[in-house]
Amino acid sequence: MSDTRREFSRIREAVATWNRIRQLLRSGEEGQLVPVVIPKDRRRARWLFPLAISLYLLGMAVFSGGIFGALMLLLAFLMFIAAGISFFLNAIVEIEQGTTGILSHWGQIVGTLPPGRHYLWWPWEKVEAVVDTSTEIPYTAPVMAAPTRENVPLKSIEFFLKFRIEDPIAFFRRLGASNFDLVLSSAVQDAIRQRARRVETERAYDLRGSDVGDMQELLNRQLARYGVRITGANIPDVQLPDQYQQHLATRERVAKELQAYEREWELIKKQRIDSLLLEIERAKKVRDAKLVEVREAINKARENVARMLQEKETEAQRIRWEIEARGRATLRQAENEARGLEYLGRAYQDNRAVLQYELARRRLQVAETLMKRAPRPIVIKSDGGDTSALTTLLTARLLPTLTGNSHEATQ
Repeated sequence: MSDTRREFSRIREAVATWNRIRQLLRSGEEGQLVPVVIPKDRRRARWLFPLAISLYLLGMAVFSGGIFGALMLLLAFLMFIAAGISFFLNAIVEIEQGTTGILSHWGQIVGTLPPGRHYLWWPWEKVEAVVDTSTEIPYTAPVMAAPTRENVPLKSIEFFLKFRIEDPIAFFRRLGASNFDLVLSSAVQDAIRQRARRVETERAYDLRGSDVGDMQELLNRQLARYGVRITGANIPDVQLPDQYQQHLATRERVAKELQAYEREWELIKKQRIDSLLLEIERAKKVRDAKLVEVREAINKARENVARMLQEKETEAQRIRWEIEARGRATLRQAENEARGLEYLGRAYQDNRAVLQYELARRRLQVAETLMKRAPRPIVIKSDGGDTSALTTLLTARLLPTLTGNSHEATQ
């Protein structure tokens, strides 16, 4: 912690002669920033000494007379000239380029002096301070133990800013460089703590190089009345607590191992995919070879089938020819037989009269047989018109007998 505090920027004002003002404003003193230098103004009394001697010699010359008086008068004149030169030189004030002098009358600040040569003839005029108003002064302010959103105190947050003094009178009169260091340090710590409170601990490193425009605006509002404007700000470094850093390092190590495992797995997966692709390509080649073989077999089978069909067609043609030949022979034989039957029919046609006679005789025989088997009517005479029930029953019993005898007689 002591080492970190040594890195704090310190702002102070210095008292120095005019010869050292430029060096102090540009380089600081003992590692501290010196934006304001109060010049030591002891030159104004120097011209009084030769003036007093000149008046003394002038008095001696008046009262002495003669050669000694003339000599005293000459010396008085020389001392007067020396007093005038000293007065002229003491009236000259050089304000360095990029700085501003604060002018006062009788100790009251009345204005500023721009860079360049100025002449302060009146003894009550004085340059109270020389302020650096052109340089953007860098300022580093580490903030210790700033709590995060989870109330975990960060080890340190380094805040870097640049400021410029725009109103040297307000800066010198109201605050001064030494007090400004306390005000600026307090304002920066408040702003940093507010920013750290809004950040989660695991994302604390995101504060590095983050946008701090809102913090810069806040500091400008707080420091505007002192004549200071923040021209730039940044968070260059954030330190987590040691234990949390170890935890974070462990998590980063695990994350790296996980990434390494994922890369290894991706490599293995790629190798396996490549191997599968090679096998697929090999299988495709084998399949293509098999397809060629199958196509060749199919073509060969088609050729065999075509040949067999041709043979079968040839055989069928042969059998058809044989059948046709056999048919023609059979037809020829049938024609011969028909022709024989025709001859035979013609022979039977000559005996047609005999056949008609036999047919007529046969018809007569059949008609005679039918006449014999034809039914005959039976007439029952009752002579008196007996229609009693008894007569009817007797007639019904006799009819089958009568008709049966008639059939037997016919046969």
